[in-house]
Amino acid sequence: MEFTIKPIGFIETPFEEYDDAPIQSGFSDAFGTVCVSSEYKPGLKDLDGFSHIILLYYFDRSEEENLIVKPFLDDEPKGIFAIRHFNRPNHIGLSVVQLIKIEGCKLLVKGIDVLNNTPLIDIKPLVPEFDLKGIEDCKVGWLEKTKNNKENS
Repeated sequence: MEFTIKPIGFIETPFEEYDDAPIQSGFSDAFGTVCVSSEYKPGLKDLDGFSHIILLYYFDRSEEENLIVKPFLDDEPKGIFAIRHFNRPNHIGLSVVQLIKIEGCKLLVKGIDVLNNTPLIDIKPLVPEFDLKGIEDCKVGWLEKTKNNKENS
């Protein structure tokens, strides 16, 4: 089965190259602008009451699809579904960012980690009661080693 997803806008950021961008939104203090196409403006109704949003986007400059990749936080290659690298089979990315304000079809966000003019697929509100419910003892697999190393530094 194949299907088509069309962008609903694009994301403006200060990052032109992958090496310039933070490795995840949680490591970023950068501001960006989420530009939603005018036809989707009605969908922004009531979004302004949320402090954080989830951005789904397309890694349009990723030219490869690799199932094994060396992640940024480790020297040992991992399966693509155990990391968040951009060389994914469907090139879909996800970032949680802070929503600062909405002006018309533009959303000012903080914590952006994507390249400038990245195609936007969707926006969802972050709702802790939905997205984090019952996840007090979350395990992070191979990243546990990295987490422990940072705590012991």
